[in-house]
Amino acid sequence: MSELITPELVTLDQDLGGTRETVIRHLAEKVVAAGRATRLEELFADAMARENKTATGVPGGIAIPHCRSAAVTQASLAMARLKPPVDWGAKDGPADIVFFIAAPEGADQEHLQLLAKLARSLIKKDFTASLRSAETPQAIVELVDGALGLGPVPETGQSGTAAASASGSAPAGAGSGTSGATAAGAAAGAAGAAAAGAGGAHRGAHAESAGSEGPAGQRSGGERAGEVHDGGGTATSGEAPASATGTAPGRLVAVTACPTGIAHTYMAADSLAAAAAERGIDLQVETQGSAGSTPLDPEVIRNADAVIFAVDVDVRDKGRFAGKPVVSGPVKRGIDEPGVMIDEALAAAKDPNARKVTGGGTGGEERGSAGGESFGGQLKRALLTGVSYMIPFVAGGGLLIALGFLLGGYELSLSNDEGVANGDILLDGTSIFSLPPDGLLAYLGAVFWKIGNISLGFLVPALAGYIAYALADRPGIAPGFTAGAVALYMDAGFLGGIAGGLLAGYVAMWVGGWKVPSWLRGLMPVVIIPLIASLIASGLLLLVLGGPIAALTLALNDWLSGLTGVAAIGLGVILGLMMGADLGGPINKVAYAFAVAGLGEGAFDNQAPWQIMAAVMAAGMVPPLGMALATVLDKTQFSMALRENGKAAWVLGAAFISEGAIPFAASDPLRVIPSTMIGGAVAGGICMAAGVTSQAPHGGIFVFFAIGNFFMFVVAILAGMVASALVLVGLKRLTGSKKAEEPVVA
Repeated sequence: MSELITPELVTLDQDLGGTRETVIRHLAEKVVAAGRATRLEELFADAMARENKTATGVPGGIAIPHCRSAAVTQASLAMARLKPPVDWGAKDGPADIVFFIAAPEGADQEHLQLLAKLARSLIKKDFTASLRSAETPQAIVELVDGALGLGPVPETGQSGTAAASASGSAPAGAGSGTSGATAAGAAAGAAGAAAAGAGGAHRGAHAESAGSEGPAGQRSGGERAGEVHDGGGTATSGEAPASATGTAPGRLVAVTACPTGIAHTYMAADSLAAAAAERGIDLQVETQGSAGSTPLDPEVIRNADAVIFAVDVDVRDKGRFAGKPVVSGPVKRGIDEPGVMIDEALAAAKDPNARKVTGGGTGGEERGSAGGESFGGQLKRALLTGVSYMIPFVAGGGLLIALGFLLGGYELSLSNDEGVANGDILLDGTSIFSLPPDGLLAYLGAVFWKIGNISLGFLVPALAGYIAYALADRPGIAPGFTAGAVALYMDAGFLGGIAGGLLAGYVAMWVGGWKVPSWLRGLMPVVIIPLIASLIASGLLLLVLGGPIAALTLALNDWLSGLTGVAAIGLGVILGLMMGADLGGPINKVAYAFAVAGLGEGAFDNQAPWQIMAAVMAAGMVPPLGMALATVLDKTQFSMALRENGKAAWVLGAAFISEGAIPFAASDPLRVIPSTMIGGAVAGGICMAAGVTSQAPHGGIFVFFAIGNFFMFVVAILAGMVASALVLVGLKRLTGSKKAEEPVVA
């Protein structure tokens, strides 16, 4: 037995509520009830967070929600056969077969490989047909174990063929296949043989060889040029078969990867391999998943005509594919439209103007290709990437400055007549062995203050550098950092950093797309692209854009500094509404990014950026705290599971983790979201009205030493928490309770 699935984890032919949320919750409850996970709400929240990134429905009426979670103690599969089916985001209709994969954060490779093998098996029609016809949970368990190669393979009853085992055995008529063929490849062979009889045996065996697996993490999508497969599946020397278009087959390489790296990574690889086999294409796939990844052979990459990236995360070491025509899209597209991606790659290989991977492996070309993200999506991703990489500089710098003030006093930042700060004077000519007259605490405060200021000095260059990196990968980093430093020199602030990073990134993408001789390609990422992109981006800032952006930055700072009364409260209310709108989603992130990006501009004579940060943090703490209080005020309105989640929400809210309210929002969004928005608006407005400041971008009450007017900070949070809880309880009582059913232990 695999120990991944037991009959207790299987639900057959039940109506589980008609939504993804209710189905996932039911399966998560099964896992917890079986003693394989400890915290239901945490597991449910982790699964929904993964689901909200990309729907996990795949063609064929299948859905594979999955996650890694600290709540999981044993890698587990829970399965449901739904009546009626539930829409899971697949193009061909709703799903009636749902496998929930729950993996521990530190799952071992053996279990991850088994989970990946199951995902591959789910694209086999004979396997899914067997799942639909199984009459008992025990039969489901036996089918899964057979697919994983951990037990006998039950008969499918489909046209007299047997389900292909994980060892790669093919049904009669399809041939024995090449050594090392996987279950997915054997299934493709079985499909070919069943569909075309004796005449289809050749195609079936061909498809089987397409699924053959080389070193761990690689997939072969068709025989190499010069080899064909006969009806018995044996490799013989000869000419490669013609493709569907009648021309010689191309040679492609592909990379598949998804955020979790358990299911979609491998399903996309097998779907691409099967589609390549149908076209007689030689395709080698590198799966960058949790079960391990072996890089493609450099010789295979050199001989490839084009590359396919079916990924939701960055491809590791994209520079290996420099100069190759590229087609890219989400990993789910590799499952839904593998043939289309292969056809696009073949067309790109023949198109001299096709997008190519640049010398350092840029991200912009791949994502901008057919099926990739839009320009707006690309711009949003670049900005959020820059902010996310910038946050550690802000967090470290801001907290160190706050600690410096705690130890040495606020006088550290004051300057003498020569413009030298007191903190610098304390450090001048002194050391731990030669303390200044002010003593050890003042000296350590000056040390912390200075390190914090130096860290914050990287804020704008880091923002610009990683915006450019998100667009052009490694070749964009140097031009981006340079443009950010120029923006700092021009007093253009974070707005200049954003402009410089975008300029550097797009120029680096443009230069990286130049067609250059092969001998020059090696110089492109380390010399040519950084040189030209730095010159153009930084030159434009110095000569044209820097002055106007600096003036705009000054005007913005003056406006923020001058906000008082109703204007300041209004800004706090707007930011609070945004923080409570989607609990870590894009609206929430826009407000948070605005606050963090301006944090480095704060000073004692310009505290508006610090006030904005305080308002955003207080508003972001309110949603989980409000939900926790609501479960105390009226327990009858919440299920036992949500009441338990409310206990954890106290700590999550105190630490500024807005996602602690997600389980509540998922179960009752129409009443929870308005309440969190109102509570956030109250907290944000009070913070701005009271002039509360925060030099830390995160941490909640645990960074109290970085909060100015901490008493009013707490008052604002408590007021928002009470408002949120009262609104939620009132809405529930007014519109009728929507209490979730208590978990049923199977």
